[in-house]
Amino acid sequence: MRGVRLLVGTRKGAFILTSDEERQKWEISGPHFAGWEIYHINGSPADPNRIYASQSTGWFGQLIQRSDDGGLTWSPVDNKFEYAGGPVTHQWYDGSQHPWGFKRVWRLEPSLTDPDTVYAGVEDAALFRSTNGGKSWQELPGLRDVKGQLWQPGAGGMCLHTILLDPTNPRRIYVAISAAGAFRSDDGGETWLSINHGLFSGDELPDPTAEVGHCVHNLAMHPNRPDVLFMQKHWDVMRSDDAGGMWREVSGNLPSDFGFPIAVHAHEPETIYVVPIKSDSEHYPPEGKLRVYRSRSGGGEWEALTNGLPQQDCYVNVLRSAMAVDTLDSCGIYFGTTGGQVYASADSGDHWTAIVHDLPAVLSVAVQILP
Repeated sequence: MRGVRLLVGTRKGAFILTSDEERQKWEISGPHFAGWEIYHINGSPADPNRIYASQSTGWFGQLIQRSDDGGLTWSPVDNKFEYAGGPVTHQWYDGSQHPWGFKRVWRLEPSLTDPDTVYAGVEDAALFRSTNGGKSWQELPGLRDVKGQLWQPGAGGMCLHTILLDPTNPRRIYVAISAAGAFRSDDGGETWLSINHGLFSGDELPDPTAEVGHCVHNLAMHPNRPDVLFMQKHWDVMRSDDAGGMWREVSGNLPSDFGFPIAVHAHEPETIYVVPIKSDSEHYPPEGKLRVYRSRSGGGEWEALTNGLPQQDCYVNVLRSAMAVDTLDSCGIYFGTTGGQVYASADSGDHWTAIVHDLPAVLSVAVQILP
């Protein structure tokens, strides 16, 4: 019988939850790195024993930790993230120019085929890559050449928070940045183009259709259909059918089209999930009812999934990296909240169970299928 491992990053450490493929009973390990913010923890698709974690505090800075035994033991690896090129400054909140400076790693995305290759999305926004298991990191500076001097922070900082690797084309990479937009490389990260046509940002930008400057919260795709992208934007849920060439809105009947995570069902490329939040100033579910919304039509028509979720007096948020999908036959959906709960559904979202309560605020959730 196969197993499932959830990797949960929180404000005060990492937790590892394991179950069999029935996903009814869970064992909890942690906290690992107690007291540290774990912005992201993620496992290698090529080797389930290889896990990377981004460990950060305001006092001691950034550390990258690596495990080669499924999280039983950990070792720090190299933490030098030096910008290699691109513009020297970027735009600040007030429109002035501000020097580029490394702050933390928001996202770790291991290669689909090589456990020693891993990408890091950082703040201030840039993409780095290691090909030796995190022992050294090199920036892919062509990304910041795409009008990087015009990028500016969103409310949470100027972070590269989303990395998608195309399983059908190892040279294609998608990234998303707050508040710069979405970008694509077709040559392994050497050169990039902005993929923001069709995005409208209203009063947030002097030119609402600008090439860069849009606050993209998240991107998702199905591995068998990597030209179809779904986006949770600062406002609006969007879809592209041509690898980001053009976007159209699919918010439909959502109660709010503001939110952070977005995910695609493992076996149904037209089934997508979002968690609406009331507004950009009120980061909690509309009416205090925690509801995951599912569309089986690729957007436009949405249904509220509520069975097992609190439907009154619930004022938690679900952050951008805090939702994950497994690949078992009955697709599992998982998400963590700022209230410290991790919810799981073993039936594509029809029923939910809180598999753990009272963790520190959850920053990220990733899932591995174990042989």
